[in-house]
Amino acid sequence: MNVRTILATKGSNVITVRPHQTVREAVRLLAYHNIGALVVVDEASRPVGIISERDIVRAAARHEDRDISVMQVADIMTSNLITGTPQDDVHSVAHTMTERRFRHLPIVEEGRLVGIVSIGDVVKAQRDLYRGEVDTLQTQIMADELQNET
Repeated sequence: MNVRTILATKGSNVITVRPHQTVREAVRLLAYHNIGALVVVDEASRPVGIISERDIVRAAARHEDRDISVMQVADIMTSNLITGTPQDDVHSVAHTMTERRFRHLPIVEEGRLVGIVSIGDVVKAQRDLYRGEVDTLQTQIMADELQNET
């Protein structure tokens, strides 16, 4: 299974923010859309970073004496952006997200932002895949048992 499969179910809508917008604006977007991260895009809508709830909390702890809500997103975003592609295998994506300790992976194709997957999306996709395999095995076992009875 690959990331394209997740995006086909989830959709490709990504909530974005610009680097010059304020952290307050980013917080409003996160709360309004009930999400944990925003992809930061430039004027050409190319991803240049990501800002997550964790980034905001860390910035608040680092800048206890400042009102971070008026700071620009660029001041606190994660700019060392790790991205995936629709062709990436879900198992390798899960491994990367776990090992690198992040929860949101922007998906880029030919330099264009085409989606985002969360660790929850990856876990759900893997669960659904395993559930399908279990159902298939149970059906095969039941068929074998019925055949052995006759």
